Amino acid sequence: IRVKEESEVIEGEVVEIEIEKYDGSGTTNIKGTTGRPTVNSNKNAPKTKKAGVLGKLILKTTEMETLYDLGSKMIEALKKENITAGDVICIDKGTGKITKLGRSFGKSRDFDAMDPNTNFVQCPEGELQKRKEVVHTVTLHDIDVINSRTQGFLALFSGDTGEIKSEIREHIDMKIKEWQEDEKAEIVPGVLFIDEVHMLDIECFSYLNRALESEQSPIVIMATNRG
Repeated sequence: IRVKEESEVIEGEVVEIEIEKYDGSGTTNIKGTTGRPTVNSNKNAPKTKKAGVLGKLILKTTEMETLYDLGSKMIEALKKENITAGDVICIDKGTGKITKLGRSFGKSRDFDAMDPNTNFVQCPEGELQKRKEVVHTVTLHDIDVINSRTQGFLALFSGDTGEIKSEIREHIDMKIKEWQEDEKAEIVPGVLFIDEVHMLDIECFSYLNRALESEQSPIVIMATNRG
């Protein structure tokens, strides 16, 4: 099943990243996109005994440019994705996840050494903040397991899914029908291949016949070497 979801994102080209490390006394170690640290007395730095990290990020589109303040978690995410000036990124406002979309075409003629597999993209147009449709692909079994266990999503990793009650399956089926009516979800039928089908008895065929009557049933392919 493909589940469609709209989320608010910030999408733009990185103009500059500035990271400030403060030691609590107002003295900061500023490191910008040039990578050269300098010691400076910053009046805006928090005067606390605890050291920390602050940052600023400038993003732009073809129509606007905005400055964002960064916390320690966002700075760590930027470092993890190896984001530098000239990269086009997408930030999910709900989760804070940062995705690197590629390198801006405006930086394609720079003389900096770069990976030959670098993906160049256009600078985004319009507003920085926009609503974007995200598609999640999951199986019906995964949804049943998540809703039948107290640990939720973590139950998929334990392997012991156990027995799923028919009431839960019916509730999930009703919910998926609502999503389909609202055009929030789309059923993609799977394929079930059964080899040596001549070994099945009449009860197995009766069960398969009932299962195939469901709207969410997969495409069944049977094979046998008996005449």
